[in-house]
Amino acid sequence: MPFPVSHRFSRWLARPLILGGAVALMLVAASGFLGVRYWHERQAASDAVEHSHQVLDTLDRLRATIADLEIERREYLLTLDPAYLKPYGISDESVRREDEALQSLVANDPLQSLRAAHLALTVAAKLREIDDIVQTARTSRVDPALAMIGTMGEIRSQIDQMVDHERFLLANWETRADALEQSKTRLIALAVVIVIGFAAASLALARLEARRRLKAAEENVQLHSDLEEREKKIRRLVEANIIGMIIWDLEGRFLETNDAFLRMTGYDREDLASGRVNRTDLTPAEWLDRDTQTLAELNTIGTVQPFEKEFFRKDGSRLPVLIGGALFEPNGNQGVSFVLDLTERKRAEAEARESERRYRETLMELAHTNRVTAMGQLTASIAHEVNQPITAAVINAEAALRWLGIEPLNLEKIREVLGLVVEDGTRAGNIIGGIRALIRKVPPRQTCLDINEAIREVIALTHGEAVRTGVSVRTDLADGLPLIYGDRVQLQQVIMNLVINAIEAMSGGAETSRDLLVSTRRAEAGGVHVAVRDSGPGLDPASSDHLFKAFYTTKSGGMGMGLAICRSIIEAHEGQLCVTANEPRGAVFHFTLPLQRGEALPAGRAAMPAE
Repeated sequence: MPFPVSHRFSRWLARPLILGGAVALMLVAASGFLGVRYWHERQAASDAVEHSHQVLDTLDRLRATIADLEIERREYLLTLDPAYLKPYGISDESVRREDEALQSLVANDPLQSLRAAHLALTVAAKLREIDDIVQTARTSRVDPALAMIGTMGEIRSQIDQMVDHERFLLANWETRADALEQSKTRLIALAVVIVIGFAAASLALARLEARRRLKAAEENVQLHSDLEEREKKIRRLVEANIIGMIIWDLEGRFLETNDAFLRMTGYDREDLASGRVNRTDLTPAEWLDRDTQTLAELNTIGTVQPFEKEFFRKDGSRLPVLIGGALFEPNGNQGVSFVLDLTERKRAEAEARESERRYRETLMELAHTNRVTAMGQLTASIAHEVNQPITAAVINAEAALRWLGIEPLNLEKIREVLGLVVEDGTRAGNIIGGIRALIRKVPPRQTCLDINEAIREVIALTHGEAVRTGVSVRTDLADGLPLIYGDRVQLQQVIMNLVINAIEAMSGGAETSRDLLVSTRRAEAGGVHVAVRDSGPGLDPASSDHLFKAFYTTKSGGMGMGLAICRSIIEAHEGQLCVTANEPRGAVFHFTLPLQRGEALPAGRAAMPAE
């Protein structure tokens, strides 16, 4: 008759037994795996030991065969008796057969296989040499022939190397086999431990299950206490009036609110009781569609994530809030929302936007001042550039007048001279137009532009200053660059600042070669790379880290804003401006401009002849 076991006891013991059984199965599987692995490794070790013995036997036979062959040939060379050439179990074919057997045995060992191949080549070469010696023995000197036979020592040396390596492998595999025998003993001990451990684990698991149930009961009591404490905290939060709270229904009525929400909106309890405080009346018209979306989310998932909206205060002003909510019950009609007043945050954001606007205006003013200052530095040079076409126009106009006074009139010549006047006037107008574009105070305007064309215009404006200071200006502008998207005036301001700085750096130095190179190329990561290289005194490592900081300058009369403004302009175009040394002397200021609106059509040919 089986011993009756209560249902409660069987449930209490079932889980630990299941867990114990699972653990036991895992241990048995692990033991089986280890056993199979031991068998495979033991078999591999036995095969390896047997293989090493075969290799050693083959090497011994090959050594003996070569020794016999050497003796046979030496006796013949000493006696010249053909009887020694008769095969008596030793022949060239037997040597080759043993060598082939050796190569087959060591095919899976890269090192031994390489040595066997080298040995085969050496044996073949030596056998050919010996055969040649034997065939010419009657007409040649014997001593050199015997010396050649003696070179068989090289073959024996190679065989010795292979024997040493194979004995090393054999020793390793024998050590491995001994270790596996010891593992076998440990594996048997492990199996015994598993059996004992299963029984102990089952009892331990049963005790753990009992403790777990006791702990679960204690945790339930603690959870109930924590739940009550959490409810008290929520109640204190609501009553503390830190954030607004609304109890509402889906029709839009506010059934109850806390004092914090009433204080935010300026209403009182009487307004709430009379129904004047409801979602429809408090929501501006532009937020009604968002409320409709909120109701759809509540009906679908029962909650709505916090979002920003506005309420009307009682005085008609607007209250920015962050609000989220949830239904009390799925598919219910009532719910709760928590409301956070965003007035202070919105005010801070507005102040930050205003501060950013003022900063940009100040930066624009500084940039304009910087452009005007740069143009002031070039006044004499620009006046010279403008004066040249004007003077040429006057001379050509006077020539036209003289041609008009000559009879008969040469209309073709007069037309040619007047055409030159027009060209000179257009050239002067273009120079003045470029100056006006640079010094005019206009808002930034981003357009597609050819960076090479913009560089040429700057080079033309600074040409006179470069000639005056003895600076040779060259350009290396890459063909087929894509059009970039940016503000032409600002980018030309950057290029002009860098060119003027380079000219000033070289004009104050020794009377050496003064070279300035402006180059463009495609950037590695896309976009355009622009570099301005000079052969001036270079950079002081101590000051190179501060060059782009505002109000830092190495010039006695400088404001220290030029390079800072340049970096701000380039970074506003999502590029980078940096400086490096120009070997063997000078500095390189270079910047990159990304293609922000997709790669445009390539610009026209951008090459410019050297100045």
